[in-house]
This record gives sequence, structure tokens and C-alpha cells, in this order.
Amino acid sequence: MKEPSVNILGEALQPCSAKPLTGFFRNGCCDTGPEDRGQHTVCAVMTAEFLAMSKYLGNDLSTPRPEYGFAGLKPGDRWCLCASRFLQAHQEGAAPQVNLAATHIRTLDVVSLDILQANAVQP
Repeated sequence: MKEPSVNILGEALQPCSAKPLTGFFRNGCCDTGPEDRGQHTVCAVMTAEFLAMSKYLGNDLSTPRPEYGFAGLKPGDRWCLCASRFLQAHQEGAAPQVNLAATHIRTLDVVSLDILQANAVQP
């Protein structure tokens, strides 16, 4: 069950990415709900540094997995990232940029608005 689609700015949640198709519900948005234990709520713009860190930590987002219909991510792709992984990347100095309008308000349960704004993609 999907929670209301509201972003961290208190506005309607904007889409994150349709290519590649992202989101816990695979609807292109960083929506969340009780089933989303990882809280995939941060619309992040992938960087080589972040992808390397994620792979090192055991979540390989860059290798294609055709059996799951996953082409693998590359720098510049937008992806709904787990809020805790984003915070960890921030603490390690490898945080990707964030699309604030496409980042779900539930992210604020884990990551402060200041940190998100400091990593915001400039419109």
C-alpha cells in the first residue's frame, strides 16, 4: 500500500526516472509504503564514485542483471535510493546529488533537510 506522494518540500512528489524505471513500486517515483523496508525514497543522480562505493558495500547497482530486467546504472542515471544508504554515502563523502522535488517526505525520517539541500541538483 502506497503512502501519499508528497516530496520533502511539501509538494506533489515528482517522477524520478522512467528510464531506467525506478522506485520500490517501479512506477518511476520514489514512493514508499509499509512493504518498503529499505525506504527507497531519495531520488539520487548516480555518480561513478557512489556506484563504486555501493558495489564495494555489497549492493552492485552498475552490473546489468537481465534476469530482473535491470540494465545496470551509470553516472547520470536517476534512481530511488534507500535513505539510509544515502546518509551513509554522505558520511563517507560519496553522496550523489539529489532531486529534491522527486524525493519523498519520508526521507526526512532518516536524513536531515540540510544534508539533502546541500546535495541538491541545481534546477
